[in-house]
Amino acid sequence: MKKSNMKIVLKTIFIWLIMVLFAIINGTLREKLLAPIIGQNISLPLSGIFLSIVIILVVYFSIPFFGNNTSLIFALIGIGLVLMTLSFEFLFGHYFVGKSWETILQVFNVLKGDLFIVLLLASLLSPYYAARFRGFMKY
Repeated sequence: MKKSNMKIVLKTIFIWLIMVLFAIINGTLREKLLAPIIGQNISLPLSGIFLSIVIILVVYFSIPFFGNNTSLIFALIGIGLVLMTLSFEFLFGHYFVGKSWETILQVFNVLKGDLFIVLLLASLLSPYYAARFRGFMKY
């Protein structure tokens, strides 16, 4: 792998770790503060929307670290963020936390208020659109 590509991968991992930190804080605040006050049915989707906005903002402010790049690079950054998030959710959740696969799959249950899919879409699309909006995309 070229040195410049490796830097992009390492920067993407770093951005993802920041996202994970915010996700942990978000989940903790939801469970400890928000859910006891307004209930799980409202706090779960509200938390999902809030975390999606935070992720978009983290990516938006991180785009300058990637410099001017092609649309393909920014699309690949988004794909990388999604793959790391899914890997963490499934592998860490199952093998380290001990959740069943069925329990883990509930993050895709929009009917119960879980907006994990929105979070994945925000992670996937925000690098491309943030770079485009901020003028860091080469065509």
